[in-house]
Order: sequence, then structure tokens, then C-alpha cells
Amino acid sequence: MKAKRSNGLRSRDTVQEPSKPQRSRFSAGLLMFRRRNNKFEVLLVHPGGPFFARKDDGAWTIPKGEAAPGEDLLTRAQIEFEEELGFRPERFLGWIELGSVKQKGGKTVHAWAFESDLPESFELKSNLFEIEWPPRSGKRKKIPEIDQALFFSEEVAKRKINPAQVAFLDRLRAAIKS
Repeated sequence: MKAKRSNGLRSRDTVQEPSKPQRSRFSAGLLMFRRRNNKFEVLLVHPGGPFFARKDDGAWTIPKGEAAPGEDLLTRAQIEFEEELGFRPERFLGWIELGSVKQKGGKTVHAWAFESDLPESFELKSNLFEIEWPPRSGKRKKIPEIDQALFFSEEVAKRKINPAQVAFLDRLRAAIKS
């Protein structure tokens, strides 16, 4: 007779996780930049909702979103940019591929940069998502995915952005210097 583990399972048994949708491990995003006084500034977004309400340094990100398996990443990046900021990136000189980074949670983020500025009539119009808030209260609340979008100097952006995404800023600097 086989010995049982403390959890009551024999070594050849497996535990089945309840079925839940698989989250994408890939995101795609765009990093808008503009030049000011021989330096560049980048547009970063701050996530909305109660989890990020008091977070600042390290919480900002490039506008990005999850990609479905097999989906064109640049197309997904453009769609996410429009959903999060409320306008389509049309006035630019060309895409600068910034490659990818792996974030702390294991998600790989692919990014492209482009030079442009916010439209004169810009007003943040982020899409909304629904969460239960407060937790376990049974109450549902709609929250903007993005609650702020601001340009930062390279120096400040390196402090504000998700630490894994600092590499995008370094790659952008190298690309626009060449």
C-alpha cells in the first residue's frame, strides 16, 4: 500500500484547479514622446482604481494591454492606446521598435515608440472596468482603467514608470540619438 501524503493524496494523484480563464502573458503598448529643449519627454499613464490610488513612483506605465495568442502586437498596442487615452495615434514620423521586457509578475510587454504630442483638445477618456469594491461587499463599481496621463522628463519618468519598463526609456534614448 502506498503511503499517503499529508494532504490525503497519493504521489500519483493530481489536484485539478477550478477552471478559470487563462490570462494572457503578453501585453503590447506604445510610448509616445516629444522633444523639448533638446531633451525628450514621454507620456505615461497611471492606473485607475483603489489599488493604485496612493501609488505613484513605480506605478506609472506605458499605455498597453493584453494581447490574445496569435494577435498582431503592434495592432493591439494601437488599440490599447486608443482605449486608454481616447484618441488614435495618427500624427507620428514612424514606429520605433523598443523590443520587450519581462515584468515582475512574469508578463512580457512589447513596445513601440513614436514622436507626437497630445491633441490640443485632449481630454482623458479611458475605458472603464468593473470591480467589487470594497472587497467581499457585493457592491460593484465602475472605475477608469487609467486615471491620469502626463508627460515626464526622462529623469522623472525613470522614477515614475514600472521598474521593468525603464529599459524602454533607455532603448528610446539610444534610438533617437542614432
